[in-house]
Amino acid sequence: MATRTAFGTLERVAPAVGARWAERLWLRIPPYRGRPAEMIPPGQTVEVSVGGRRVVSHAWGSGPVVYLVHGWGGHRGQLRAYLRPLLDAGYRVVAFDALGHGDSDPGELGPGRTTIPEMAAALRAVVAEHGPAHAIIAHSLGANSTFYALRRGVAAGRLVFLAPMTQPTPYTALFAAMLGFDKRIRTRMMARVERRVGEPWAAFDIPSQVADIVAPPLLTVHDPNDRETRYADSVALRKAWPGAELVTVKDLGHWRLLRDPATVSRAVTFVTSGPVRQRAAS
Repeated sequence: MATRTAFGTLERVAPAVGARWAERLWLRIPPYRGRPAEMIPPGQTVEVSVGGRRVVSHAWGSGPVVYLVHGWGGHRGQLRAYLRPLLDAGYRVVAFDALGHGDSDPGELGPGRTTIPEMAAALRAVVAEHGPAHAIIAHSLGANSTFYALRRGVAAGRLVFLAPMTQPTPYTALFAAMLGFDKRIRTRMMARVERRVGEPWAAFDIPSQVADIVAPPLLTVHDPNDRETRYADSVALRKAWPGAELVTVKDLGHWRLLRDPATVSRAVTFVTSGPVRQRAAS
């Protein structure tokens, strides 16, 4: 209530001050909300560097590589339900903590803050270390950072997006409503974020950017009652992405989707049904 009151006052008398505060909150990584049981199974730990900052990755098995990409405020253990089925199918599995997350170093903005391009840079560095992606399975904002990496040279044979956030701009209106400010702060906040990130908001609108890449087969899974990301994001993605498949699930929300056996089975079947991407010669 106090925050909403403060933002309401700043909207009227000092929107520039409110925008600076709102920008910091927008780029703040939420605390990890997982359970202690979400531990990393034993495997190979590999550290890579992004701008001199350490990114921690974990690898299991051998064979064509499938990357697991967590979302905003996530952790490399979040998609661990996919590990055993993929290993049993003969794949190497790689997961990592984006900068500012888990065991990796803070990013350029300092502890507790990061951006989509920085998350994408971590994925690019991990793929450069572990080899071409047969597939990438990404959750939430991890789907957006994955697409950003695809536009900058990362290739993947197949993609699975779980509850993806594909159109960030509408979330700024939800963010403003939650915190109690309006368009005077919101427009200034958006301009500040653009300058901070070095990209326009349109650069993160996946449906409008699909034509910029050679789009691999895509499966997107979403619950219409997801309270974190909009089901409309997956609908827009399916319409824009050639041949994309949208699976609508119920009563899984944003987080149970990651460990739902039926969703895991469907995603693994989709991943393993595609042709194998061979490791590129060094």
